[in-house]
Amino acid sequence: MSENKAERAKKVYATLIKMLDNKEWRYERHDDDLVIKSGVKGDDLPIEFIVMVRPENEIIQFFSRLPFEMAEDKRVDGAIAVCVANYGLIDGSFDYDISDGEIRYRLTCSYCGSEISESLFEYIIFCAASTVDRYNDRFFMLSKGMMTLQQFIEQDKH
Repeated sequence: MSENKAERAKKVYATLIKMLDNKEWRYERHDDDLVIKSGVKGDDLPIEFIVMVRPENEIIQFFSRLPFEMAEDKRVDGAIAVCVANYGLIDGSFDYDISDGEIRYRLTCSYCGSEISESLFEYIIFCAASTVDRYNDRFFMLSKGMMTLQQFIEQDKH
């Protein structure tokens, strides 16, 4: 990896830290890896997330793993529900591992050849948190049989 990419990544990471500090956000930083771990309290379920600055690809990645797995007998419904949710998303997407029922939200942003601002990081975090908060309860209810797949689909139309 070129030194230029490494230096740009450190600058991007510093901008992210500055935004979090300015918002008085609690977080855990891992400077050697350019990784930040944090979370917020959603309407019902907690939203834990990781933000990684990846110098080799010149990208920022936001990941939020939902705090449960889709029940084994609901995994096909879970796959369809993830597709339904992803269809309407403007930024980011849900990833789904049908083998273990894990669902996570991912938002990736390139900083190649561009200046990164605190407002972009704020957008990434708040967009991601609101998207996860919008869907995590519904995925959970589908997994526990408290909602049918059809009800999940109907709610997504509104």
